[in-house]
Amino acid sequence: MVDASECGVRVMCRFRPLNQAEVQRGDQYIPKFKGDDTVLITAKPYVFDRVLPPNTTQGQVYDQCAKQIVKDVLGGYNGTIFAYGQTSSGKTHTMEGKLHDPQLMGIIPRIAHDIFDHIYSMDENLEFHIKVSYFEIYLDKIRDLLDGESRPSPQCVRGCTERFVSSPEEVMDVIDEGKSNRHVAVTNMNEHSSRSHSIFLINIKQENIETEKKLSGKLYLVDLAGSEKVSKTGAEGAVLDEAKNINKSLSALGNVISALAEGTKTHVPYRDSKMTRILQDSLGGNCRTTIIICCSPSVYNEAETKSTLMFGQRYLQGSRLDYLKEKHYFSF
Repeated sequence: MVDASECGVRVMCRFRPLNQAEVQRGDQYIPKFKGDDTVLITAKPYVFDRVLPPNTTQGQVYDQCAKQIVKDVLGGYNGTIFAYGQTSSGKTHTMEGKLHDPQLMGIIPRIAHDIFDHIYSMDENLEFHIKVSYFEIYLDKIRDLLDGESRPSPQCVRGCTERFVSSPEEVMDVIDEGKSNRHVAVTNMNEHSSRSHSIFLINIKQENIETEKKLSGKLYLVDLAGSEKVSKTGAEGAVLDEAKNINKSLSALGNVISALAEGTKTHVPYRDSKMTRILQDSLGGNCRTTIIICCSPSVYNEAETKSTLMFGQRYLQGSRLDYLKEKHYFSF
């Protein structure tokens, strides 16, 4: 497979185990895994940079999906990690997990620990300043989760609360504070369904006090709102309006990442949504982008799972598409 460093966008696919409701219904378990990069749904193969089956630990997910991006951001690059999938597919478990549990914590708390572990082991002549922000995009409006204020335009993200942090514990405190302010709603899919896209931003600046060399990198960690058919959630009224906005912004994000993955110089439609405008300087070019598509293994969610897999496959372009041809998985 191509070296990930050659690809502007990496796509990882994670399946969760059957949940309690699915087990009680007697739902059929439908995915079959082949190697470390292929999943078959009703005999059709879907190939990604890595496929993570249900027995994959939180630590293994971090190592495969995020560890390299942390190194790159400390090296002065910008990066973005997205979790995409239907409600209850494991997005928040993947990104956050149990924040204070060493085994079950997700990508964001592991990144916090990893960043400070790197700093503690680096040259003592390096001086670091680390700031974090936490906001959500709800009904295409930006809302600072650390002070509850709505921001009318992407430019105002710069006015969102920034907290200097000096330890992983301080990062956890910021996340706990922001989580309590998120928009959630009860739907048929999830008792606490996130109806907004949440974005946790880590901004790292470093300077060598001897050489005066400076580096800066930003890492956006994005837990996207659920992507599913409106009819399945039972959404009505305000929740239906939320669902329509969610689907519109996810479509805009997909169009941007697809344009970037094609690697052409054609127009990239960043301005089609608030989220893509915010993330513009951390998508494309020399930026590091990883999409983690999260899937249910239940036959009940087969349509949504296939839709999620197709969303991820939009970004397998260029040399990775040649790789698929060589494996003869598809007819071209």
